[in-house]
Amino acid sequence: MRPDNYPEEPRHLWEHFYQISQIPRPSGEEAAMRQYIIDQAKSGGQSWRIDDAGNLVVFVAATEEMKEREPVIVQNHLDMVAVKTSDKEHDFHTDPLTLQITDGWLGADRTTLGADNGLGCAAALALMTDSSIAHPPLELLFTVDEETGLGGALNLDATMMSGSRMLNLDTEDWNELYIGCAGGGGWEFEKSYTTNVFDGSREIWRVSLIGLAGGHSGVQIHEQLGNAIKMLGQCLHAFDGAQLISLEAGVAHNVIPREGNLVFACAAGQEFLLADILRDLRAAWLEYLPPVDCGLELSLHRDMAERALSVEDTAEIADLIALFPHGAQSYNLQRPADLVDLSINLAGLRIEEGNLWLESSFRFFNPTQSQPLQQSVEAIARRFGLAITPGGGYPGWDPDFDSALLARGSALHERLFGTAPAIKAIHAGLECGILKSKKPTIDILSFGPTIRGAHSPAERLHIETVPPFWQFLTELLIEM
Repeated sequence: MRPDNYPEEPRHLWEHFYQISQIPRPSGEEAAMRQYIIDQAKSGGQSWRIDDAGNLVVFVAATEEMKEREPVIVQNHLDMVAVKTSDKEHDFHTDPLTLQITDGWLGADRTTLGADNGLGCAAALALMTDSSIAHPPLELLFTVDEETGLGGALNLDATMMSGSRMLNLDTEDWNELYIGCAGGGGWEFEKSYTTNVFDGSREIWRVSLIGLAGGHSGVQIHEQLGNAIKMLGQCLHAFDGAQLISLEAGVAHNVIPREGNLVFACAAGQEFLLADILRDLRAAWLEYLPPVDCGLELSLHRDMAERALSVEDTAEIADLIALFPHGAQSYNLQRPADLVDLSINLAGLRIEEGNLWLESSFRFFNPTQSQPLQQSVEAIARRFGLAITPGGGYPGWDPDFDSALLARGSALHERLFGTAPAIKAIHAGLECGILKSKKPTIDILSFGPTIRGAHSPAERLHIETVPPFWQFLTELLIEM
């Protein structure tokens, strides 16, 4: 059910966005979303193609006065990050989102909103279904599996498209035009530890950590958001003589971990000491965490188990967490101070029945600059005896300040809104870098309305930025 004050204009865009919000579409499960678009294409008489990876291109004929123009590619991805708060009952495989509006922002009830990149998809669909919009021939590209490793773009059959200019609608700050993005890569690590039946006099405790903001591991990595894995590792370090039973935190390689659980055994009679340690740690963290993390809570409860790691192996894992890098590693000295050049996200950790699994991803503008960081991480892994599985890397998109499309977009923005747009590169893995590697001569510009908290349950879309975004998109197409 849509909120009572759900936005109305631009009508086609908002209607498509609502329909998209009712379609479950976590990464790897985009079929229903793809079929929705195909159904819209069928209704309008448009043709389409699907490649072997599941990427979809819809071909929209030019309006009468623009039939002689060259095609323009409009690109978005179909999938969304599936993250919710621990108190929310929601199945991202079957359940629609529950939209809500607060103080001019559109969000969802304790889940990600999927405005990343559903709003861009809705805009592309509006170009297809709104007959009042003038435009050249359009090749609407919808990729799959963006959020879990850019798999759709990496496996795209680029011969499906003939356009030499592309508009990507997957950035999240209105009044900014993007002409570059980071590349990236990552790893998974594994190791098996021996578990033993422990002394029956020992007590079993569970520490639950909730309330961190979490967020996008690229565009928010400089905000120094709390990482639940790092914090639970500090808890483990502080519990003298503890034996680890399980630890789990993190949901995806591109999400900063926001909550987690730690189960351990320790000598009996330490409840008050453990509670004091947790209280002191929380107070210390709140001294430097950003305000969005002030909801941080730690709880301590009794649990049950029969086997645990040794004290020595527990200490080793606590050391591993402490040593593993996380956060911004270097900043660009020529561009704005908040543009990170190199970063790493300690994204996921699972320890269960002695089996450790760890996931981490890194981002860069200059691949050479990332090599020392990669060497450092792999050296740590070797020292701790971890098996290393590299993840699929992807190229960045080098900024082109001489882009003809950038010049046209900048002039149009100033003419329409009276101010020059900010020209930026983004520390996130837009698909533009991959598409540029497949079509090296393509000219690309990326822009979008304002979205905050992407990849977290706090994701929200600033409603008032959508009409000017739509106006800019449609006017730019007229000029292309």
